[in-house]
Amino acid sequence: MNPVTSKAPRKQPVAWNDARLVEECLSGNEEAWSLLIEKYKALIYSIPVKYSLSHQEAADVFQATCLELLVRLPQLREPRALPKWLMQVAHHECYRLKRRNQRVVSRDAEPDLPEPETPAIAESLVEQTQDEQMLREAMTALRPQCRRLVELLFFETPPRPYTEVAAELGLAVGSIGFTRQKCLERLRGLLDKLGFC
Repeated sequence: MNPVTSKAPRKQPVAWNDARLVEECLSGNEEAWSLLIEKYKALIYSIPVKYSLSHQEAADVFQATCLELLVRLPQLREPRALPKWLMQVAHHECYRLKRRNQRVVSRDAEPDLPEPETPAIAESLVEQTQDEQMLREAMTALRPQCRRLVELLFFETPPRPYTEVAAELGLAVGSIGFTRQKCLERLRGLLDKLGFC
């Protein structure tokens, strides 16, 4: 092998942490932008869902949050703060949207009312949303069969019977309990690494 032409293996983009994703985004890497949005789209959408906004309003909040990310990303000092910053931006967008909708109804009667301040995002909402994001990240890190098993058993209502789960995953019905236990242990380990309480 010619040492001049050989290159060190490049780390796969899917495995990039937030610091690397931000660095790549700032250098103009479109794949990094796609990965960053893909990683945090559920987090962003979870905020308007918590505010009971419609699908269209949630899409508007998502778009506004992503646009704010595009504009403000060069100013981000600490990539680890990105999830909380995205939640805050989405929260402000939700509040702005709700306020605008209320203004249409109430401002006509009293046009001289001052603009209300945006309330701080509730700490409980921040914690819950961060926990949900950690769970999404841990689920993404599971092997596909484990991830699907956990989804089938715990993310569907009502949960699927073992016979259906076994048939979909190509496993023996008797092995589902053991496999479930091993997958949950892996998931717990991943959550511990992410700092899930």
